[in-house]
Amino acid sequence: MVDKVEASGMQVPTTKRRMSLIFESKSFLVEAPPHPLIDRDDGGHITITPGKRVGTIQELDPDHAIELMRLMIVVGEAMTIGMNKNGVDIGRINYQDNGNWSVFKPEGPYQHVHLYGRARSAKIQKYGQACYFPHRDEHPEFYASLKPLTENDVEEIRSQIHVLLAHNKYSNLLWGI
Repeated sequence: MVDKVEASGMQVPTTKRRMSLIFESKSFLVEAPPHPLIDRDDGGHITITPGKRVGTIQELDPDHAIELMRLMIVVGEAMTIGMNKNGVDIGRINYQDNGNWSVFKPEGPYQHVHLYGRARSAKIQKYGQACYFPHRDEHPEFYASLKPLTENDVEEIRSQIHVLLAHNKYSNLLWGI
Protein backbone atom coordinates (compact mmCIF):
# COMPACT_ATOMS: atom_id res chain seq x y z
CA MET A 1 0.00 0.00 0.00
CA VAL A 2 1.81 3.05 -1.24
CA ASP A 3 0.48 6.59 -1.43
CA LYS A 4 3.53 8.59 -2.48
CA VAL A 5 6.58 8.20 -4.74
CA GLU A 6 9.63 10.35 -3.95
CA ALA A 7 11.75 11.92 -6.71
CA SER A 8 14.28 9.14 -6.19
CA GLY A 9 11.62 6.65 -7.28
CA MET A 10 11.45 5.17 -3.78
CA GLN A 11 7.89 4.43 -2.64
CA VAL A 12 7.00 5.89 0.75
CA PRO A 13 3.70 5.28 2.54
CA THR A 14 2.09 8.47 3.81
CA THR A 15 1.32 8.93 7.50
CA LYS A 16 -2.41 8.80 6.83
CA ARG A 17 -2.09 5.49 4.98
CA ARG A 18 0.28 4.00 7.53
CA MET A 19 -2.12 4.89 10.30
CA SER A 20 -5.19 3.43 8.59
CA LEU A 21 -3.65 0.12 7.53
CA ILE A 22 -3.80 -2.15 10.57
CA PHE A 23 -2.98 -5.55 9.10
CA GLU A 24 -2.72 -7.35 5.78
CA SER A 25 -3.37 -11.08 5.54
CA LYS A 26 -2.82 -13.23 2.47
CA SER A 27 -6.09 -12.05 0.90
CA PHE A 28 -7.56 -9.23 3.05
CA LEU A 29 -6.82 -5.72 4.28
CA VAL A 30 -7.75 -4.62 7.79
CA GLU A 31 -8.09 -0.84 8.01
CA ALA A 32 -9.27 1.95 10.28
CA PRO A 33 -11.32 4.28 8.06
CA PRO A 34 -10.31 7.96 8.19
CA HIS A 35 -14.04 8.84 8.22
CA PRO A 36 -15.57 6.27 10.59
CA LEU A 37 -19.20 5.35 11.12
CA ILE A 38 -18.60 4.94 14.88
CA ASP A 39 -16.66 7.54 16.85
CA ARG A 40 -13.42 6.32 18.43
CA ASP A 41 -14.74 7.12 21.92
CA ASP A 42 -17.90 5.10 21.23
CA GLY A 43 -15.77 2.08 20.31
CA GLY A 44 -14.31 2.78 16.89
CA HIS A 45 -14.65 1.35 13.40
CA ILE A 46 -12.52 -1.12 11.43
CA THR A 47 -13.11 -2.63 7.99
CA ILE A 48 -11.91 -5.91 6.49
CA THR A 49 -11.83 -5.89 2.69
CA PRO A 50 -10.71 -8.55 0.20
CA GLY A 51 -7.64 -7.64 -1.83
CA LYS A 52 -9.56 -8.74 -4.92
CA ARG A 53 -12.96 -7.08 -5.39
CA VAL A 54 -15.98 -9.35 -5.00
CA GLY A 55 -19.62 -8.25 -4.89
CA THR A 56 -20.90 -10.37 -2.01
CA ILE A 57 -19.68 -12.75 0.64
CA GLN A 58 -21.35 -15.58 -1.33
CA GLU A 59 -18.71 -15.10 -4.04
CA LEU A 60 -15.86 -16.10 -1.72
CA ASP A 61 -14.45 -19.57 -2.24
CA PRO A 62 -14.18 -21.81 0.86
CA ASP A 63 -10.52 -20.95 1.53
CA HIS A 64 -11.21 -17.21 1.46
CA ALA A 65 -14.38 -17.61 3.53
CA ILE A 66 -12.41 -19.45 6.23
CA GLU A 67 -9.62 -16.86 6.10
CA LEU A 68 -12.19 -14.06 6.47
CA MET A 69 -13.98 -15.68 9.39
CA ARG A 70 -10.73 -16.29 11.28
CA LEU A 71 -9.60 -12.74 10.58
CA MET A 72 -12.93 -11.30 11.79
CA ILE A 73 -12.63 -13.19 15.06
CA VAL A 74 -8.96 -12.27 15.58
CA VAL A 75 -9.46 -8.60 14.71
CA GLY A 76 -12.55 -8.36 16.91
CA GLU A 77 -10.63 -9.81 19.84
CA ALA A 78 -7.62 -7.59 19.13
CA MET A 79 -9.86 -4.52 18.87
CA THR A 80 -11.49 -5.33 22.21
CA ILE A 81 -8.15 -5.83 23.99
CA GLY A 82 -6.40 -2.91 22.29
CA MET A 83 -9.14 -0.33 22.75
CA ASN A 84 -9.65 -1.33 26.39
CA LYS A 85 -5.90 -0.88 26.94
CA ASN A 86 -6.24 2.57 25.36
CA GLY A 87 -9.07 3.64 27.64
CA VAL A 88 -12.17 2.81 25.56
CA ASP A 89 -14.39 0.39 27.48
CA ILE A 90 -15.38 -2.01 24.68
CA GLY A 91 -18.01 -4.44 25.86
CA ARG A 92 -18.88 -5.97 22.50
CA ILE A 93 -17.99 -5.95 18.80
CA ASN A 94 -20.69 -5.79 16.12
CA TYR A 95 -19.82 -7.41 12.78
CA GLN A 96 -21.72 -6.21 9.71
CA ASP A 97 -21.61 -6.93 6.00
CA ASN A 98 -23.69 -4.10 4.54
CA GLY A 99 -23.13 -2.68 1.04
CA ASN A 100 -26.43 -0.81 1.08
CA TRP A 101 -24.99 2.57 0.07
CA SER A 102 -23.47 1.14 -3.14
CA VAL A 103 -26.39 -0.79 -4.60
CA PHE A 104 -27.23 1.98 -7.09
CA LYS A 105 -23.66 2.81 -8.10
CA PRO A 106 -22.62 1.56 -11.58
CA GLU A 107 -19.96 -0.74 -10.08
CA GLY A 108 -22.40 -2.00 -7.44
CA PRO A 109 -21.62 -2.99 -3.86
CA TYR A 110 -18.42 -4.75 -2.87
CA GLN A 111 -17.87 -7.25 -0.11
CA HIS A 112 -16.35 -5.86 3.06
CA VAL A 113 -17.05 -6.37 6.73
CA HIS A 114 -17.39 -3.60 9.31
CA LEU A 115 -16.31 -4.16 12.91
CA TYR A 116 -17.94 -1.67 15.26
CA GLY A 117 -16.59 -1.43 18.78
CA ARG A 118 -19.41 -0.89 21.27
CA ALA A 119 -18.21 1.03 24.31
CA ARG A 120 -20.19 0.76 27.52
CA SER A 121 -19.74 4.52 28.01
CA ALA A 122 -20.74 5.48 24.42
CA LYS A 123 -22.38 8.87 23.97
CA ILE A 124 -23.63 8.68 20.34
CA GLN A 125 -24.08 4.98 19.55
CA LYS A 126 -25.38 3.90 22.96
CA TYR A 127 -24.29 0.53 24.31
CA GLY A 128 -27.06 -2.07 24.15
CA GLN A 129 -28.90 -0.29 21.33
CA ALA A 130 -28.80 -0.93 17.58
CA CYS A 131 -26.36 1.19 15.62
CA TYR A 132 -27.89 4.04 13.65
CA PHE A 133 -26.37 4.91 10.28
CA PRO A 134 -28.22 7.51 8.20
CA HIS A 135 -27.03 7.56 4.56
CA ARG A 136 -23.75 9.46 4.44
CA ASP A 137 -24.74 11.37 1.27
CA GLU A 138 -28.08 12.43 2.74
CA HIS A 139 -26.87 13.27 6.27
CA PRO A 140 -23.15 14.09 6.17
CA GLU A 141 -23.54 16.22 9.30
CA PHE A 142 -24.14 13.07 11.36
CA TYR A 143 -20.59 11.86 10.58
CA ALA A 144 -18.74 15.20 10.41
CA SER A 145 -17.38 15.18 13.97
CA LEU A 146 -16.73 11.45 14.41
CA LYS A 147 -13.12 10.75 15.36
CA PRO A 148 -11.17 7.89 13.75
CA LEU A 149 -8.94 5.51 15.67
CA THR A 150 -5.69 7.12 16.77
CA GLU A 151 -2.26 6.01 15.65
CA ASN A 152 -1.79 4.49 19.13
CA ASP A 153 -5.07 2.55 18.73
CA VAL A 154 -3.96 1.22 15.35
CA GLU A 155 -0.55 0.18 16.71
CA GLU A 156 -2.06 -1.54 19.75
CA ILE A 157 -4.66 -3.42 17.68
CA ARG A 158 -1.95 -4.46 15.21
CA SER A 159 0.21 -5.70 18.09
CA GLN A 160 -2.69 -7.68 19.55
CA ILE A 161 -3.43 -9.29 16.15
CA HIS A 162 0.14 -10.60 16.02
CA VAL A 163 -0.04 -11.88 19.60
CA LEU A 164 -3.35 -13.65 18.93
CA LEU A 165 -2.21 -15.21 15.66
CA ALA A 166 0.64 -16.86 17.57
CA HIS A 167 -1.89 -18.75 19.72
CA ASN A 168 -2.76 -22.32 18.80
CA LYS A 169 -6.45 -21.33 18.76
CA TYR A 170 -5.78 -19.39 15.51
CA SER A 171 -3.17 -21.67 13.94
CA ASN A 172 -3.35 -22.30 10.20
CA LEU A 173 -3.42 -26.06 10.89
CA LEU A 174 -6.40 -25.81 13.23
CA TRP A 175 -8.27 -23.62 10.76
CA GLY A 176 -7.34 -25.76 7.76
CA ILE A 177 -5.57 -22.98 5.90
